[in-house]
Amino acid sequence: MGGLIVVQKLGIGYVGILTTLSQSNGKYKYDYATIPFLAELFKLSVSGFFLWKECHSSSPPRMTKEWRSVRLYLVPSVIYLVHNNVQFATLTYVDPSTYQIMGNLKIVTTGILFRLVLKRKLSNLQWMAIVLLAVGTTTSQVKGCGDAPCDSLFSAPLQGYMLGILSACLSALAGVYTEYLMKKNNDSLYWQNVQLYTFGVMFNMGWLIYGDFKAGFELGPWWQRLFNGYSITTWMVVFNLGSTGLLVSWLMKYSDNIVKVYSTSMAMLLTMVLSIYLFSVKATIQLFLGIIICIISLQMYFMPVHMLVELPQTLPVTSK
Repeated sequence: MGGLIVVQKLGIGYVGILTTLSQSNGKYKYDYATIPFLAELFKLSVSGFFLWKECHSSSPPRMTKEWRSVRLYLVPSVIYLVHNNVQFATLTYVDPSTYQIMGNLKIVTTGILFRLVLKRKLSNLQWMAIVLLAVGTTTSQVKGCGDAPCDSLFSAPLQGYMLGILSACLSALAGVYTEYLMKKNNDSLYWQNVQLYTFGVMFNMGWLIYGDFKAGFELGPWWQRLFNGYSITTWMVVFNLGSTGLLVSWLMKYSDNIVKVYSTSMAMLLTMVLSIYLFSVKATIQLFLGIIICIISLQMYFMPVHMLVELPQTLPVTSK
């Protein structure tokens, strides 16, 4: 029942909701560094299983095994390691609504890195669409003054906002670099995932070991308390983080980061709309205004220019 109340009040994405629900009195009863480790282990297990099936099929998958190629997967593993831990640390300073609003910064930062790293040119209309998407998702999440104090958005400590901005930048950087890796050759998606998540497991394990040394092993080695404080909600956080990572890798291989950003934003808006009927959440003018802005942004980015703007007709040259 308490979980439903939280969902009714927040109306935001599942990551922030589940992570907050896993807290007790504003604190984590478990070591939150174990969440990314188990999520990486889950993704590695799933990818390894499907790679094993591919290897036993009639057409074996393509796998580049040279170290100069494999070592590139170290980079996103480090970025994801830092991002996942920054994400949990941010939610200890700010409420989930504020976290979700700050997370919209990754829409714009993704577009910037999409251009700088992948050298993908975007038209002025597409840049306007990306900015509109960020404005639309933010508008849909802003509470009215009747629901909460008007200054509640700016009541968190400065550390929370700095960590939130860092989280958005790291998320965009990790996504863009992962897309670069996934598309640089025609290797099997599952082989690429196995490389990515193997390093992910190793780095997250190293982070846990570092935490033990830093604490002087007061609580014992990390593997003896790996599941301490875990609940059903905590396991849902692990499954959500792991399954989302697998879906994102598919998008990075066969689509691009901008499609991922639009998919995530539209899914979030759909969740908010469904929560009106499923959890009796009060509909707000901000939500419907945000939906309209996001729909306009979607059309501006993906529709051909000639369908949005009436281009001048070239008059035929007539001879005198």
